[in-house]
Amino acid sequence: MTRSSLYPSPQAAPAGAPSVWEGYGYGFLGVLVFSLTLPMTRVAVAELAPLLVGLGRALVAAVPAVALLWFTRSRAPNRQEWPGVILAALGIVVGWPLASSLAMQTVPSANGAVFNGLLPLSTAAFAAMRSGERPSAVFWGWAVAGALLVTVYALRQGDGVLTPGYLWLLLAVVLGGMGYAEGARAARTLGGSRTICWALAISAPVVAGPVLWMGAQAHWPSASTVSACAYLAFGSMFLGFFAWYRGLAVGGIARVGQVQLLQPFLTVVAAALLFGESVEPATFVFAVAVIAVIAGGRRAIVRTKK
Repeated sequence: MTRSSLYPSPQAAPAGAPSVWEGYGYGFLGVLVFSLTLPMTRVAVAELAPLLVGLGRALVAAVPAVALLWFTRSRAPNRQEWPGVILAALGIVVGWPLASSLAMQTVPSANGAVFNGLLPLSTAAFAAMRSGERPSAVFWGWAVAGALLVTVYALRQGDGVLTPGYLWLLLAVVLGGMGYAEGARAARTLGGSRTICWALAISAPVVAGPVLWMGAQAHWPSASTVSACAYLAFGSMFLGFFAWYRGLAVGGIARVGQVQLLQPFLTVVAAALLFGESVEPATFVFAVAVIAVIAGGRRAIVRTKK
């Protein structure tokens, strides 16, 4: 396997921009991986401290990330790419996992997943502020419609009650949107896999001390908890971002980010298949409505600042 096959570079693409459908394809693959993140987190925090789960998965994922960087002799980010990598590390390596782990102590994973439908709107906002994208008013209309849909669904699932755990989820949404947009900005030239690997690598020295200290105090968890933590580290924190950052980079951060509106419904269906939770018919009605929002947002204009 060559270095170029592991790290496809956006700069190596033909003069014409990659198809937006390529971005949607990679984005959907990333969302499929992410759809199990909250259920697995809820399994993990039932036995382990949220801080240990939130930071521990980043430290574990840093091991293959550093190994891959060394094996492929990957170049370091340049001056323009480092800010995106650092903010991605703050947002999706440390911030989102930590805030969502704290939320999963009190919020059902299905409800929390639907609330995370606000992530695409957050991602689009950071893309507009920092990544040079200029979504049209029509796009913002579709994005807000999608956010309202998933918020209504979350309130409906929770009987109209938002517990303090949802405040942690709101913080996770803000940090996650920043991490997605900033990482995708760096991935345009650095590549999606390099971006997440470097974000994990620079985070490891920061989280190592607290994780090792908390790990020494914790009891050995059950096999199901170990499996959940392994998925969070190698799937949600590592491999999923290979596809996700690639999709955002080639298809547009704001536009492809709307694919994540499907994540709540994929999470609910996965919970039904894997954990035997019931899925009410209204879930599929909301899912179809969200797909319509994504289709509408795809046709809206998203300009890039030159």
